[in-house]
Amino acid sequence: MENKCVTAEELEAAWTEDIHRLAEKVAEAMNSASPGRIIADSEERVRDANAEFRQQLFEKALGLLQNRQEAFSPRPSGLRNKGQQTTTHQTVNGRVRVSRTVYWSAQRGTMIPTDRWLGIVDHRFSPGVREMCCRQSLHGSFEVASETLRRTAQLSLSDGTIRRIVETQGRAVLAAQRRGSLRPGFTASDCTEKTIISGTDGVMVPLVTEQQKRKRRQAEATKRAREGRGSTARPGRPRKGSDGEYKEFKVLSFYDPDKSHCHVVGTAGNHEALGRLMRREAGYLQIGQAKIKYAVTDGAEWIANQYRWQLPMLDEHILDYYHLREHVVKTSHVLYGEGTKKAENWREDLMGCVWEQGSLVMLHRLDPYLRRHRGGAKREALELLRNYVGKRVAMTDYPTFRALGYDCGSGPTESLCGTLTDRLKGSGMRWDKDNAESVMALAALYHSGLWQTYWKAQRAAA
Repeated sequence: MENKCVTAEELEAAWTEDIHRLAEKVAEAMNSASPGRIIADSEERVRDANAEFRQQLFEKALGLLQNRQEAFSPRPSGLRNKGQQTTTHQTVNGRVRVSRTVYWSAQRGTMIPTDRWLGIVDHRFSPGVREMCCRQSLHGSFEVASETLRRTAQLSLSDGTIRRIVETQGRAVLAAQRRGSLRPGFTASDCTEKTIISGTDGVMVPLVTEQQKRKRRQAEATKRAREGRGSTARPGRPRKGSDGEYKEFKVLSFYDPDKSHCHVVGTAGNHEALGRLMRREAGYLQIGQAKIKYAVTDGAEWIANQYRWQLPMLDEHILDYYHLREHVVKTSHVLYGEGTKKAENWREDLMGCVWEQGSLVMLHRLDPYLRRHRGGAKREALELLRNYVGKRVAMTDYPTFRALGYDCGSGPTESLCGTLTDRLKGSGMRWDKDNAESVMALAALYHSGLWQTYWKAQRAAA
């Protein structure tokens, strides 16, 4: 279709009656309001009238533009005109109706040029509607999102519809990341002091098990039988549930010292999937060009291995100081009892030692206690602490790290683990694995500062 336009004068002429009806409704709302309650009595009626007018206005403008386009566009050759067909499309200005000509041929099948011209071939909902659904669903249930959108944006969408929109859009975000069309909003050269810090952690996400799925299906079948209605499920085998109630998802973050730049991604995959993600995102960030680059994590061996294999260019891999402290606190409780002054003094002395002098000195300080306790629970606790620190001596050289100005805490990564999975871990929530990953992808998009970038691209592609 050729690119034809309508004039402002044509639009004004077409809207005259609609504007008059809007004025009548507003006047009626104001005049029927009681003294002392003018705003309270009229605001909702005026708002509803404006919503109706906005929907009619948008629909009429689309119709005028479409008529002008079709009047000047040649009929597709070799296709039969099958007449007019009406469809609807949900937009932020309401659900608009579009009547368009349908064409057909045995070779090419059905064609509707107007749908492609309007940008409604691939989606039933506009980019604006999809973004609102995703935004509202980041911090609350789909039921709450449905109520909120109905009240604030005057969009009437069921919680089931919103869920499908959000999960589909989350999968689209993951696909865009894999294609390389959705990359971090910064590179190493943009970071404060050209420094990039990375962190990785695992977090448990509640999944719906096969047993729970069967129970749900049985309850739904009983309800349908009672109400006398048929099933709306798609034909085919139902999706299988998880083999466990919880699965570990993995979160990867990159940020600079003052947290002015942050990029975070997540995966439902295993440590190898995390490793591939690590290499890909670090490449996008051009981490090799960073002046200073290091990781701060909880010291899990699978994390250390992935950093060693995937990002060998890192300057250091630091054990989070507070994770080491947790191990020391646990040992102090075994030695002297939880809540005792002796336990507190012992752990503070040991943590001060490792902070000021490093873990080799800390290990030396443990020797007298190991000689004193030859067996039992105390000996076992001391050996566990010694072995834990002994495997991570290079990661616990805190005096050197502090002298270089490195951050020795993984707080930002811990925080991001919470924010990315907060939506997934609400009371009573259970997810299919891929849907949970999709919702986490949207949260990562938001907390990486890429929300506007992504939705701008969605509008440009529509």
